[in-house]
Order: sequence, then structure tokens, then C-alpha cells
Amino acid sequence: MNIFKLSFSYLKKSPLNTGLNILLLALGIATITTLLLFNHQFRNNLVQNAEGIDLVVGAKGSPIQLILSSIYHIDSPTGNISLGEVQSIINNPMVAQAIPLALGDNYQGYRIVGTERSYLALYEANIEKGEFWKYSKEIVAGANVANKLQLSLGDTIVSSHGVMEAGQAHEDEPLIIVGILEETNSVLDQLLLTSVESVWDVHEHDEEHEEEHDDHDHEEGDEHDHDHDEHEEEHAKHKLEVSTEPFGFITNENLNKELTSLLIVYNSPLAGAMFPRFVNDQTDMQAAAPGFEITRLLSLLGIGFDVLEVFGFILILASMLGIFIALYNAMKERKYDLAVMRTLGGSRIVLMSQILLEGILLVLSGSLLGILFAHLGIAYLSGTYQQAEQFNINAWVILPEELIILNGAVILGILSALVPAIIAYRTPISTTLSKES
Repeated sequence: MNIFKLSFSYLKKSPLNTGLNILLLALGIATITTLLLFNHQFRNNLVQNAEGIDLVVGAKGSPIQLILSSIYHIDSPTGNISLGEVQSIINNPMVAQAIPLALGDNYQGYRIVGTERSYLALYEANIEKGEFWKYSKEIVAGANVANKLQLSLGDTIVSSHGVMEAGQAHEDEPLIIVGILEETNSVLDQLLLTSVESVWDVHEHDEEHEEEHDDHDHEEGDEHDHDHDEHEEEHAKHKLEVSTEPFGFITNENLNKELTSLLIVYNSPLAGAMFPRFVNDQTDMQAAAPGFEITRLLSLLGIGFDVLEVFGFILILASMLGIFIALYNAMKERKYDLAVMRTLGGSRIVLMSQILLEGILLVLSGSLLGILFAHLGIAYLSGTYQQAEQFNINAWVILPEELIILNGAVILGILSALVPAIIAYRTPISTTLSKES
């Protein structure tokens, strides 16, 4: 007697009940697994991307917004800070290292970040193809950006103003791809990196072009074309080399320019208690500590995660109740079949095992389907929304907790089938056959 085939046949006999129980369990398992996958990777990536950064200094506003825009690049900046204020920070004895960030442009939704090579060193990033920027308007692309947008060395791109793709394009200031980074599994994979001078030059020349366009709008087309050609020739000759020294862009000529924020590394643990207060109280800037803000952000998100987890567990318990009811009702209809199986040599243990196997098959089917739903859902979200890409949410990571969920579901399935299995075990042969005859 093949109890596996027998159990499978009984499940096929009621496809609607079987399908609904499997689907209900799958939805509950999918909810729990999705939260598990997202929460695990989200927390890990929050911590990893902020590792090594003690403080973020930027324009006054929301501290969380400053952290999200400067470290994770998923929010709008709080504003800009002047180079005069920047100098007071980088010259402070409590600061061991400061990394500048100049934000404000994007290319097809991927952010362009003006910075120094120390920013790449923070994430231990290396060049896979090409080289680092040496001149203004040269770009190094993160691994995921290059792959997603099919960027190659020598390609030119036109940035758009703002952090959203719909911003005004800087059509007269193309940028050239000179390097592509190796994959770092950090936020750098989603960025286009260049020098601070490049960001300034794009906006400065764009403003100059607009002024020239307004002044010469009334001139003839031929004269305009001639001036445009002269401008292009002059631009080709005017290839500006950028400084490789830390904050080498701070010169007397640039003191009127601005940065978006600074990533700070302390000189000593004591600075953690004193330096943020100095920035917040004695400057026009604000200081935000990544560790504190991340904890606050996770506590806010944790409420939503908890609610969804409760919803998932309710679905799982409801499905287990449905499995119990389905198997219990099936016992009433199968008493005669069970009695016949006993007369043909089936032992009580075999009958009991057959019912337990039905419960296990139902639970395994629902659990595996739910785990598959969760991974497919994460894959869809990570491929559709750039916010998910920013945190490198990988749909095909298998967590040890998923095995725990699977084992727990099987145990619940056995418990759901236990009472019907005991009924099958106690089914009397003679009484049942006499009633049916």
C-alpha cells in the first residue's frame, strides 16, 4: 500500500478545498518571509553603508533627511553649505577626516555625486575598467548603474537638474564615462561619481549659456551657429584638470561656491560628545549622527513590520484551522474506506500515518509556494523601484530563518492533522462496516 499516492489522491478529490487551504497558507508564509528578507537586508545595508561615518554635517533641516540624502541617496538634500563654513569644519582638531559631497543632478534617475576619491576609499571601491577622473566632467560609474544603463568607457551622458529624472537637462554640458567600478554591494553601486569641480562647472557653464542665449536671441541663425562652433572649439581646448589633494578645490576663486554636505570621521571618541554640539550651536549647519538616526528610523519602521507580521501569523493560523476542519470532515466521509483498508491488511499506524501525511503535504505545498511568492515579490520590487536598488535588496538570498519557518509550518501541519489521524487510528472495523451495509 503506497500511502503517499493514497494521500495525494484524497487531496485531489477535493481540489477547491485543497487549493484554498494551500493558497491561504502560502499568503501567510509569503508575508512573513517577505518581511524577513526585507528587514534583514534593509537593516544590514543601513549599517554597512554608514560604517566608518561618525557624523554628517549639512544645511539645517530634518536630521533623518540629511542622513538619507547624504549616505543612502534616497531623499532630497536639506540644502547647501558655503565653503567658508566647510573650512571651519575641516580645520577643527576634532575632525580626522571630512569627505565632501556635492549633489543636485541625476542621469536617468541615478544620482551624480561630486566628491573626492576618499569617498570611494571609504567603501574600498576599485576600478574594474578605465580609470579615476582626472579632469572636470569625467564620470566614474557604479557597477549596477553601468550594467543597468549599458554604459561603456567613452560614453557621454547628459545630466538632469535635481534628484528626479524629470529635471531640466544640461544639454550643453555632456559628461564622459572614464571608469566603471567593481561591485561593492554598497550604495556606490547605484551612483555616478565625479569631482566636486565637475558639478560646479556644469551648473556654472549652464547659467552662462542661458545668459548668452538671452543676449543673442535676436541675432541671425548663421551668426548664432558660428558663435556656437567657436564655443565648442574653446570648450574642447579648455579641459580643466581637477585637484587630487583633499579639499584642493577650496581656493579664493571658489569661496562663493557651495557643497551639499560633509561626511565626518572623528579624531577621538571624545569628539562624539563635543563636536555635534559645536556644529549645531555655533554654526549655521546641523550635525546628524548616523547611528542615532538609523536607530530612530528602524524604530519607526518597526511598528509597521510588527503589524504585518501579526497579519501574516493570523493568515497562517487561519490556514491551519482550515486544514484541521478539512481533514476532520474528511474522516467522517472516509470511515468506510478506512475500515475496508483495515480488512485488507492496513494497520492502525498506516491509517494514522496516511492522515498525517495529508496534513504534511498540504503544509509543505503552501509553505514552499509562500516562500517562492516572497522571493518573486522581492525580485519584482527590487527590479521596479530604485529605492530597493539603493539598498541592494537581493531577492535570491536564502536565510536560515526560512528553514525555521518551514520546519515550524510542518509541525503546525502535523498538529492540525493529529486529531483526524487519531480518529482514523480508532476507527472500529466491524461497527463501521455494519453501519454501511
